[in-house]
Amino acid sequence: MDTNEKWLQWAVELQSLAQAGLTYGKDVYDRERYGRIRAIAAEIIACKTDIPPDKVTGLFCNETGYQTPKLDTRAAIFQDGKILLVRENNGTWSLPGGWVDVNLSIKENTIKEVKEEAGLDVTADRIIAVQDRAKHNLPVYAYGICKVFVQCTLIGGHFEKNTETTASGWFDIDKLPELATEKNTEAQIAMCFDAYRSATWIPLFD
Repeated sequence: MDTNEKWLQWAVELQSLAQAGLTYGKDVYDRERYGRIRAIAAEIIACKTDIPPDKVTGLFCNETGYQTPKLDTRAAIFQDGKILLVRENNGTWSLPGGWVDVNLSIKENTIKEVKEEAGLDVTADRIIAVQDRAKHNLPVYAYGICKVFVQCTLIGGHFEKNTETTASGWFDIDKLPELATEKNTEAQIAMCFDAYRSATWIPLFD
């Protein structure tokens, strides 16, 4: 994170400390102070990003308990040496995936997201990587995300337009369309190709 983004790092740390204080603090006056610190952190984000304060609060201050990263799964599905991407509503392309539902495992969520976004049935076979999103994707978010890339095998199904995606396609690594880089970069997709071509792939993590 460069110097120009230090304000975001500070706001995230303030929010995390305030949330822990609200969770474990017993003194009513201390809890009031922690609540105000949390509000200030949200106000900093709103001021610096022009995101409405209520939306910042909903995204940034919507949890209780000790703060931990959210989980996001991304499915790498191959056919004839090409990888499957789906087109988002804004015209950019991504690996099928999304937030992990609270009642699903990584494997179950990967399979579900592929069905919802690509219309395909797959098996989720092995972990390619577990990455800290802040180290790989822009823009930096005000909350932590662990991205889990999962290699899958196609069983069947077909694409149907839905509320999240408008098309799907198979792509070579050197002929990728415009990517939704906040979700997956060219380097991350290249990593998936490397795993696909390796029988002895060892999952990456950072």
